[in-house]
Amino acid sequence: MKKVILIFIIIYAISATNLSSETKFTIARVQYDGGGDWYNDTSVIPNLLREINNRTNIKAAEDQVIVSLKDNRIFDYPFLYLTGHGNIVLSDEEIKNLREYLKKGGFLYIDDDYGLDKYFRREIAKVFPNKPLQELPSSHPIFNCFYHFENGLPKIHEHDNKRPQAFALFDNFGRMIVLYTYESNISDGWASPEVHRDPPEIRKMAFRMGINMVYYVLTH
Repeated sequence: MKKVILIFIIIYAISATNLSSETKFTIARVQYDGGGDWYNDTSVIPNLLREINNRTNIKAAEDQVIVSLKDNRIFDYPFLYLTGHGNIVLSDEEIKNLREYLKKGGFLYIDDDYGLDKYFRREIAKVFPNKPLQELPSSHPIFNCFYHFENGLPKIHEHDNKRPQAFALFDNFGRMIVLYTYESNISDGWASPEVHRDPPEIRKMAFRMGINMVYYVLTH
């Protein structure tokens, strides 16, 4: 059985009091082809992991890992993160591997860092042609499972003066397998303060939403 299934069964999020360092939660950043800057803002995941350790009972690692969707190591991680400003192109092998990963218990979070939207929508439609993205209402549990966001997805950075939106894909059992945030740029708020010079209240809001994402994924 793939490790990702075992990790979800363990659910180290809630009362992880006796876990060894080998089972610490981390987030795997997806490296992809196509020209988009998958690597941007290298501080975001380590900073979020630190906040998870500080604010929850989840035992998180200190750093991200980097994986390609061609690599079966993705099955070792319950939470994948993908971002960028430009094009993304997935090969047939990557599409197949990602589909299997998501079907077998994995989760993918995509944050549009501006310019990724049309390319991501094109590629995710290849992964699940018959599963359209669904916009999440503000009442969805992901916005209230740890911290409360009355109005749903918060706005961290301005792009085109549009409202922030959260979209998701669900498997046949109702489990969320993909979360996509648009016109919000949540992960920019996780960057170190000197990167975007966001005020503390904006960064606090971004971290809280990030914690909600992780908490929701590990408990549902």
